[in-house]
Amino acid sequence: MSWSPLLPAAALLFTWAAQAAPHRTQRAASPPPAAAVSYAGREDAQALGRAIAAAQGLDPDWVLRALAQARFQASITRLVMPPPAGTAKNWSAYRARMVDAARATEGLRFWQANERWLSQAEARWGVPPEMVVAIVGIETYYGRIRGNFRVLDALATLSLDFPSGRSDRSGFYRDELAAFLTWCHAEQRDPTSVKGSYAGAIGLPQFMPSSIRRYAIDGDGDGHIDLEHNPADVVSSVARYFAEFGWEKGLPTHYGVQAPTDTSARATLLAPDIQPSFSAQRMTELGAVLDEAARAHAGPLALVELQNGDAAPSYVAGTRNFWVVTRYNWSSYYAMAVIDLAREIKRLRPPPPQPVASAPLQ
Repeated sequence: MSWSPLLPAAALLFTWAAQAAPHRTQRAASPPPAAAVSYAGREDAQALGRAIAAAQGLDPDWVLRALAQARFQASITRLVMPPPAGTAKNWSAYRARMVDAARATEGLRFWQANERWLSQAEARWGVPPEMVVAIVGIETYYGRIRGNFRVLDALATLSLDFPSGRSDRSGFYRDELAAFLTWCHAEQRDPTSVKGSYAGAIGLPQFMPSSIRRYAIDGDGDGHIDLEHNPADVVSSVARYFAEFGWEKGLPTHYGVQAPTDTSARATLLAPDIQPSFSAQRMTELGAVLDEAARAHAGPLALVELQNGDAAPSYVAGTRNFWVVTRYNWSSYYAMAVIDLAREIKRLRPPPPQPVASAPLQ
């Protein structure tokens, strides 16, 4: 998984992306509690609850009652661990899992069922409908796979018993637990009733609680934000998220490119990773062969490498919009899967009807 402002479910399927996460100091190993033990009697849980209540302006008794119902889940501490060392990245295999005819067909149905909200979101934020639809498809297969963990359990477990053996992210999850309880209080939701991924991501677009608080929007004006059941809120929230990170209307996500054969030049272009940092002219000077559209591109580009196991890597020249897609999940593989699924869904969509020319007046 990658540690983006969101922690989407699709990231959890592709966990080797976490290798790019910043290093954090490891915590000393401590014996984990038994599976499904309640946090009700834990002094550290009560201290965390009081701190959350004070910071968020919540009733301390309400917060402590909620945390007393949280349970440690050993399976969550296993699922959050990185893959075995040496796991090879393979774009072709990942794409085959995430971009297929069945998912594209479901995406077309989602588009047709929610055309009103997608059109409104595009008009307001400039994000194409197919990109929003593809995010929901990659994240949860349009709601089919959204996680069945109690979010309260997931966030409490990762806040209070984050496993040793990987970079400690317990502080991140404490912040998410605070955001979750604040959201539940504002929406008058029972914290024990909300289900999500083992990392605490919620709903069709798999927003983490802090992202619900920061970016989610009431798309149909009913006074509530419901990312679990309301497509209007789902569509509006995903589009707004892209816009907040700088999505530029009409800008392609990427162009075709052949990487330089010189290893030093290729390393120079790959050093900034997915951050667009080079002009088309500079990429050409370093030996990259750009397609015609890329050569005419005025903004910065990034050489994006997608490894294919033992086969030769694939490359694209990513634009600022490619980088925006990676803000949803800090993985170029994830972003490329979203982009390819969006293209497949749009290809299935029937062209709009052409206006019928009226006969000339006699």
